[in-house]
Amino acid sequence: MYRYDSYDQKLVDERVAQFRDQTRRFLAGQIPDEEFRALRLRNGLYIQRFAPMLRVAIPYGLLAGRQLRMLAHIAREYDKGFGHFTTRQNIQYNWPQLERVPDILADLASVQMHAIQTSGNCIRNITSDHLAGAARDELVDPRPYCELTRQWATFHPEFNWLPRKFKIAFSATKTDRAATQVHDIGVHIVRNAAGELGYTIYVGGGLGRMPMLGHPIREFLPELDLLSYLEAVLRVYNRLGRRDNIHRARIKILVKELGPAKFTELVEAEWAQIRDGELRLDAQDIESMKSHFDEHPYDQGAADDASFAAHLRQDSAFAAFAKRNVKDHRVDGYKIVFVSLKPRNGVPGDVSAEQLDILADLAERYSFGEARATHDQNLVLAEVRQSDVYAVWQALRQYDLATPNIGLLTDMICCPGLDYCSLANAGSIGVAQDITDRFESLDYLYDIGDIKIKMSGCMNGCGHHTVGHIGILGVDKHGEEWYQVTLGGSAEDDASLGDRTGPAISRADIAEAVERIIAVYMEQRHSEDESFLQCYRRIGMTPFKTRIYAEDGVAA
Repeated sequence: MYRYDSYDQKLVDERVAQFRDQTRRFLAGQIPDEEFRALRLRNGLYIQRFAPMLRVAIPYGLLAGRQLRMLAHIAREYDKGFGHFTTRQNIQYNWPQLERVPDILADLASVQMHAIQTSGNCIRNITSDHLAGAARDELVDPRPYCELTRQWATFHPEFNWLPRKFKIAFSATKTDRAATQVHDIGVHIVRNAAGELGYTIYVGGGLGRMPMLGHPIREFLPELDLLSYLEAVLRVYNRLGRRDNIHRARIKILVKELGPAKFTELVEAEWAQIRDGELRLDAQDIESMKSHFDEHPYDQGAADDASFAAHLRQDSAFAAFAKRNVKDHRVDGYKIVFVSLKPRNGVPGDVSAEQLDILADLAERYSFGEARATHDQNLVLAEVRQSDVYAVWQALRQYDLATPNIGLLTDMICCPGLDYCSLANAGSIGVAQDITDRFESLDYLYDIGDIKIKMSGCMNGCGHHTVGHIGILGVDKHGEEWYQVTLGGSAEDDASLGDRTGPAISRADIAEAVERIIAVYMEQRHSEDESFLQCYRRIGMTPFKTRIYAEDGVAA
């Protein structure tokens, strides 16, 4: 993984010192609230319902063992013993004291981490496929390109005060695991007909109150032109994006109002002026960055192991775990092990200090010292010898990290909702628990198969509800919590926005509504191989809507 050089470390250390002084002056009354707000947001600090919330960056989701241990330390020392992983490969702490945040940032800097640009109107954390470097289906490892982009974006003087926040995601596979089409810029690494490496660039995706999918504005961008083209896109947005209305300030609105063709024309004209300048990469730049992501020293005899297959035959609980939470690695004899942060009675995405410590131990012992955060609020040990998977599972099970539900209904994406967030209109965590309670049988979950439920407590859409197979959005109706339901969304390569079923559903009835939706799917699917999304796209909304709002159905 990428390790800081002296320049990186100095940059982060200086930022800690700057924010320490800014916080001191604010607490002394020397900086007004509005001025300090801009400063704290640039350092990942929000003010939530009950306390500040600090968002820590995990570039492209990659964590070293020492970093996991530091996250555990921060949870114990500065918070209430846990953290919360988000859909953009960050971790959030919900209870830090404002005066101690500079100390947290200093601790993070000691393990090459920070909270820089995790909020505010700037370029946010660069994200990617959580299986990067380990997936069998990837064209190349996208992480070196992510790191090049991260370094270009950090403290970029021209883009520090954009019209609105800006998010970039990378994918190098045909199956998009990074939700690139719902980002401001989505970068797909591809090869053209001549075999040359380059990128397809999507622009204008985003969720929130006006969800949109990104448009491909360049089918093939040569490999060395990555940063100059991103610069051109940002320049057009920075110049023409709206600053008079926060709800219409994202780049997706600009692309819609101009039209993709006109927006592309403006970007190409801007790019023509800078493409041969200092931002053009050379082959050495890329090779140098790739050297930070060298192949691990894989055991060439790992594929000869027979114990993994034997454990599958002898232990049904392990077999259930392996079926859902273990995937093939690109190297024979190794496996990718998913760590579920969606236990039976837990909060989706939450992880305790004790769990972070055990994950650090497991990463260092079994996965070359690395773990990854996923877009579905889980973690991954991506480099495990298959002979070690059984031992990893046993350890995970002791700490409630081995629920065999990856990709299943109870593997829900869920924002913190009204329990923490000052923007939320309704709760999310309690609804997730109610739904989980109705589907406690693993056998039934396996019968249902892969399905993505995504839930947000407000229109900002942090839970990605608009691209859930089943999406749930909390709304406020006269001081009461109600929920709108959408069906048919997807954030993957077949990206689509969900369709609204009808009137909002009461808090008391939302879990029942989900159960009815699943019942229709189970009755209508052609076979066990037909997914929920395929079934919905075949039969449409009517059977689901009829069942949800039947006379004996949920309140509307």
